[in-house]
Amino acid sequence: MHLPRELQAAVQQEVEQEVEQELKQHAARAGSSRLAAASAELSRQYKDGNFSSRAVQTDAQRAAYLAVRLPATYAATWNVFSELRQRAPEAHIHSILDLGAGPGTAVHAAQQVFPDIASATLLEADSAWIATGKRIAAACPGLQSENFRWIRQDLSQSFSADPHDIVVIAYALNELAQSRRDALLKQAWSLCTGFLVVVEPGTTRGFAVINAARSFLIGQNARLLAPCPHQDLCPMAARGDWCHFSQRLERTALHRRLKGGDLGYEDEKFSYIVASKGEAQPALARIVRHPMKHSGHVKLSLCTTAGLESKTITRSQKQAYKLARQAVWGQAWEQRAPEEDVSEKETAHE
Repeated sequence: MHLPRELQAAVQQEVEQEVEQELKQHAARAGSSRLAAASAELSRQYKDGNFSSRAVQTDAQRAAYLAVRLPATYAATWNVFSELRQRAPEAHIHSILDLGAGPGTAVHAAQQVFPDIASATLLEADSAWIATGKRIAAACPGLQSENFRWIRQDLSQSFSADPHDIVVIAYALNELAQSRRDALLKQAWSLCTGFLVVVEPGTTRGFAVINAARSFLIGQNARLLAPCPHQDLCPMAARGDWCHFSQRLERTALHRRLKGGDLGYEDEKFSYIVASKGEAQPALARIVRHPMKHSGHVKLSLCTTAGLESKTITRSQKQAYKLARQAVWGQAWEQRAPEEDVSEKETAHE
């Protein structure tokens, strides 16, 4: 996937302005090196889950974030919103509250998936990000940016907001102290009339935050919509594994240069949870590893209502086999097992 053309152009303009400012302050080679170093530091922080200080503090870090992290955040949140749309196709989504909005990335992704969104409230502590987010939104005429309401707010402090159809906390919960996370989740849950979406990096630390949020929300009588097919303890956590998924996104030339890579794409790993205020219809099962596709059969690693299972789908199963050949990691698996399926339940110690 790639950013919508208008959003990509707006982001590119912001990056070029930041780069130009950086090069005015430093020699061209030094400026480019500073941007590459800022990009590497951002990637390290997101991978390690180390947010003891704000990830973006300088012009170089801001430019690197826009070029590298904004597309990755967009890709992950777009994937999650698309899953929400698939699981709740009849839901009416007209408003979104973004907690820890940065430059508004998650709202842009949400409006691509839910075109009926007419109003958005974005809470962000950094005034520079708010200014950047306003410019980016104004440069995207396809969006109803005039209905974006920006509020400068540090999530480590209490705040007030109106209820919204969707509340999203994307790549922000992990930046808070543990004592504040539950309070924010409780308030976020009270402010959503439809769905609460939480997204974190697809690392062991990121998943630990998501799994804790999952347990907290179950304790609040939330109904899990995705990715989990059940409300029991997470079987992947029980065996010391972590539940995460991946979304491929195209890289721009600047993205490749800052990351020091030749590939024209990047795979953003993320963990997430979607909770619903209404009746939820989660998938029967979720594919939690890349399908292993062999000649005549496909092996699927599934999270099911019965726990983790390894399932082999053979050519003789026709329709199921056709779907298994097309299946991808993270996708829902809705096929009920016929008698000839070969299934093996995995235990927590395996």
